[in-house]
This record gives sequence, C-alpha cells and structure tokens, in this order.
Amino acid sequence: MIGILTFVIAVVVLAIAFKLFSADTYVLKKERTYNGQTYTETETNAVGITKAVGVVLLSVVLGFLNPYEVERVDSGHVAILVENLGDDKGMSKVEYKRGWVIFNAFTQRYYEFPVFQQHIDYEENTVITRGGFQATIKPSFNYSLNPTTVDAMFQNLRVDIKTVEHGWLKNAIISSVNDVANLFTVDSIFNHRAEFEAAIISEANKRVGKWFTVSQLRTNIAPPPAITKAIEEKTKAVQEAQAATQRTLVATAEAQEKIARAKGDSAQAVIAAAGRAEAVKKEQQFLTPLYIEYLKVQKWKGEVPTTVLGGNSNALLNIKP
Repeated sequence: MIGILTFVIAVVVLAIAFKLFSADTYVLKKERTYNGQTYTETETNAVGITKAVGVVLLSVVLGFLNPYEVERVDSGHVAILVENLGDDKGMSKVEYKRGWVIFNAFTQRYYEFPVFQQHIDYEENTVITRGGFQATIKPSFNYSLNPTTVDAMFQNLRVDIKTVEHGWLKNAIISSVNDVANLFTVDSIFNHRAEFEAAIISEANKRVGKWFTVSQLRTNIAPPPAITKAIEEKTKAVQEAQAATQRTLVATAEAQEKIARAKGDSAQAVIAAAGRAEAVKKEQQFLTPLYIEYLKVQKWKGEVPTTVLGGNSNALLNIKP
C-alpha cells in the first residue's frame, strides 16, 4: 500500500518538476518560410518523452525501494515493534502498538500476536509409560497468550507466534506428556484418563505459565497393538466374570423362588388336608343311625319300586312266620 502511494507521489512530484503535464513538453514547434510565407511545423519531442519515461521508471524504483509499510493491529491481537538498528536495536527496544502502525521495514520489525483462545493439533509422537511400554500420542489443546508478557516472551524467543507454537511450545507440551506418562502404568492411563490428562495440564502450565495458559488438552493416546490386545482380553475376562456372577445370582434367586413356592404349596396342602380331616371328623360325629335315616328321607322322591313279571314267570316270596 505504501509502495503504491510512494509511486503516485513520486510521479506527481517529478512530473511537476519536469513540466510533464504540459503538452508543449512532448511537441517541438518550428517555423519555416517558403515562398515568402511562414509555416509552423510540429514534431515529437524525444527529450520530453524520455523525461516522462524516466520519471515513471524512477517512480517505480522508489515505490519498490520504499522502506515504509503500514499495518493495522486486529482486534484481539497485540503488536510489537522491534528496532533492528541503532543503540536500541534487538531485544532492548520492544514497543507495544495499537491501531494503524507505520514503520520502516529496513530498520524495524513488526510482529502481531493473538491473545484470544487458540487451538493446536500436533502430529503423532511416542512417549514411554511407567514400566517401559511405548504409547502413541497426538496431542490437541487450547492455549491463550498473556497480553502483558508478549514483550518478555519475544525478548527470550525472538520469533513469531507460529514458530513458537511449533518449536518452544511443542517441546514443552510433549515433554510434559512424557514426564507424566512415566508416572502412570498403561492400565492406569486408560482406566483413569481424566486424571492423567489433568496431571499433564498442570505440569504443562508449570512450564509455560509465565507466557501461556494451556487448557482442554487431549492426548489421544493409543497403546501399542500388543498392549491393546492384552487390555481387550482383560476387559473381556472381566465382563465374562461379571456376567457369570450375574447368572449365578439369577440362578440362586430362581432356586430360592422355587423353594419358597414349594414351601408355600406344601403348607397349603397341609392346611387343606387338615381342613378335610377336621371336616370328616365333624361329619363322623353327626353320622348317627337316626341322621342317616333322615338323609335317606331327604333324598327320597316319593316313588315306590315296581316289578313287572311275564305270564310264565313265578314270583318267589320268602315270608317268615
């Protein structure tokens, strides 16, 4: 932007200085007399055209060689301006900037750092757990930069934020994961992953806390195939043992239910038998000869027996005197 502006200003200033805005600069007028009459002839002024071309070329060179640049500090960012020359060059002269910043690119360096939440995904790395087992991690996390310590960070690291992310910060995070992993066995890492990753965040913030705040860290840790298989087999054995225990509890409950049902049926039969026995006993007490005759009478319908004999039949009667 500044280069274009420099080019335009140079063209205007030089054009005014060399009177390039006048048409007479590019045309030569000559008067000639022929047969007593005077004629005016015009021809292209090579000098004027050369000046115009020279002004344009010089302006282009000035535009490219212009040392000044303009940057705007975006919202949520902090900018610093570093002097590269003079007594204040290097780390001793770092200034915070806001809004629009004009600087000399030949003698100054402009850096912009975000101070809002940033997310990073790192590539796979290998760590050693307690017991000497290897595990693969692919960390991802959020970080925020302390806006009041950007100058101190730059004075120590002297690089832009992307270089910090993939250099100093990456080393701090990976080493934190490695050191904490050395305190956990493979089983405990996968059985207590939340505690494992919380310990990593705590350790990482101890190392980078003077400039950064790390949060939402996920190791995405994966054990080697042999350990994965062992964990799967152990998990399967535990699940099968739990299933067997559950089946035992169910069978025991069903057996107890059957026993209780049998006891209930037996008790009911005993009670019923006792009731029938008592009823028979009562009936026997009332079955006197007179009561039996009474029952016969109650059952009689008023009919007498009849006998039909044929013509050649004889009836035998046994009559006692």
